[in-house]
Parts: sequence; structure tokens; C-alpha cells
Amino acid sequence: MSPLSASPALARPEDVETAFYEAIARGDLEGLMALWADDEEIVCVLPDGRRLVGASAISERWRALFAANPRISVRISQSVCWNSLLLAVHHVVETFYSGNDPSPKSRVLATNVFQRGANGWRLLAHHASAAAELPESDDGDEIDDGGVPRVLH
Repeated sequence: MSPLSASPALARPEDVETAFYEAIARGDLEGLMALWADDEEIVCVLPDGRRLVGASAISERWRALFAANPRISVRISQSVCWNSLLLAVHHVVETFYSGNDPSPKSRVLATNVFQRGANGWRLLAHHASAAAELPESDDGDEIDDGGVPRVLH
């Protein structure tokens, strides 16, 4: 039985989004991969610019990320959502934390695209990238970027 068929139907795109970030916090690769659409063309773009296409590539990269830092948590804020009957697009600000350290490590902009199918809502694409200007989080935390200038291309 594949992880997808073993996972429950998720009734709303927000359910998938919540489960996605919870799986990251648990370092749960199987749980994370069960949230993706059953499609060969699923895409995950990481903040480092890597474009991963397909479940195998996405799984292998997340496996490496969890091995390098098993205690990652992400808080999302400033959501902008577009929902229709079969497709939903959510744009969020992701704030990353490591271990028990309460100070944010980084902030990126992310777009999550969800598709509704026979197994409920699933993640079709996740695109995270650095922002030219990082907005403050809802709680006012600031990110120490070490004085690195931001360059627009």
C-alpha cells in the first residue's frame, strides 16, 4: 500500500497545509510524502533554488534535510489564499526555527498549490524562495541577516 492510499482524505487545502508543516516539524518523511498529489509532475522548489520534480526527487531531498536538521519547525503567517472547487493557491510567509531556539533562523516566501482529487486535497507544488524584502512576522520577530545586502536580479 502506498503512503498516499494509506493517508486519510483531507477535506480542505488548509488541512493539507497544516499537515505539511506539522510533518516537517516531526521530521516525518512518510507523512510529508503522503500529502503530495498522485502525479508524476509534482514540484518542490526550495529556497536554495533547487527544483525537484517527481516524488522520488522530492523524497530524497527532504530525507537529506531531515537528516541534517531533524528539528525544524515552520510558522506560517500573512496568508493570501485563492480557492476554487478543484484548485487552491496559498501564498504565505514561512518563518523557520531550529530545535528549541525561540529566535527565527530565516524567513522565505512560499506558494503552495493544492489539487482536489479522489483522495481529497493534496499538494501539487510547493515553491519557497528568498524575498527581496522580508516582512516582519506577525509577532514582530526580526531576522538577523548578518548585514547581507539584498540584490534584485
